[in-house]
Amino acid sequence: MSGGGKDRIAVFPSRMAQTLMKTRLKSAQKGHSLLKKKADALNMRFRDILKKIVDNKVLMGDVMKEAAFSLTEAKFTGGDFAHTVVQNVSQAQYRIRMKNENVVGVFLPVFESYTDGPDNYDLIGLGKGGSNIAKLKKNYSKAVELLVELATLQTCFITLDEAIKTTNRRVNAIEHVIIPRYENTLTYIVTELDEMEREEFYRMKKVQAKKKKDRAEEELQAAPEDGQVRSILDDEDDLPVLFG
Repeated sequence: MSGGGKDRIAVFPSRMAQTLMKTRLKSAQKGHSLLKKKADALNMRFRDILKKIVDNKVLMGDVMKEAAFSLTEAKFTGGDFAHTVVQNVSQAQYRIRMKNENVVGVFLPVFESYTDGPDNYDLIGLGKGGSNIAKLKKNYSKAVELLVELATLQTCFITLDEAIKTTNRRVNAIEHVIIPRYENTLTYIVTELDEMEREEFYRMKKVQAKKKKDRAEEELQAAPEDGQVRSILDDEDDLPVLFG
């Protein structure tokens, strides 16, 4: 049997199996093309997120440094107001909500920060240091928003990394395992069908030669011994009597 040393699917070689293998091969090639495009799109988004993470981390250092410095200024001008903040806080003012972003079939979590309820720190610093405390709130609000954005980027980075690895494994499996297996199976079927056609053609030639030989022998046996062809009119006994 041909194709025995290659990785292929165990099928009986027939026209139906050949059509089925052609359909499977075409589907595998189309799936490979789509997955390749998906991997390229994910890699593009992955590189974009990676660049944003680097930029945000650099910006985060500057924002936190400015926020820490404004906290020192507020404490210097307004004194220790930590107990006032604790007394006014009854619930979280900054909240996080999450939504999903679809990137070629991969859902990326996106976090958004929003303010819920009134500002509990309006009266803090009313006597002294009000401007520095307002600056402190602004700087730390900016830091929180940047932290939420950085958390979104980090989470999307990890999600995309896993999705890219999974997609690349599928692309490699289709390219190096599934498609070659279908191609080997199709080659095996075509080879076997061609061999069957050659065997059938050889058999038909042998049958025709045998029939021709038998016919020649029959004609030779039916011919007279002297080798001359006799007319049916030479044998008067065999003529039918039409009129009496």
